[in-house]
Amino acid sequence: MKAIPRAHPLWLAYILHRLSGLGLALFLPAHFYVLSLALTDTARLDAFLRLTDYPLVKLAEFGLVFLLAVHFFGGLRLMALEWLPWSAAQKTWAAASLAGAFLISTTFLLRAI
Repeated sequence: MKAIPRAHPLWLAYILHRLSGLGLALFLPAHFYVLSLALTDTARLDAFLRLTDYPLVKLAEFGLVFLLAVHFFGGLRLMALEWLPWSAAQKTWAAASLAGAFLISTTFLLRAI
């Protein structure tokens, strides 16, 4: 099997999938901490939730939803690579996955504003 050059769109899709997974993994401890505040300190949870009204936090939420959508569609792309025969159209599917992730996260951002 030939190695994919680093300038190839599928290599970039691979890197984006890895980085989105890393970003989500780094987010999870903070998420679990905030969830624990609901059980241990509701006043601090309410204070934290008031932060979500700031535009910068909404932008960060957009980034989080984007990472989640990219990782989801990247996983679908990997399953297609494993289960379907190889075709040149997979670059198109990788680009469509990125576009779908951007559409989902932008929709989330516009609803949050």
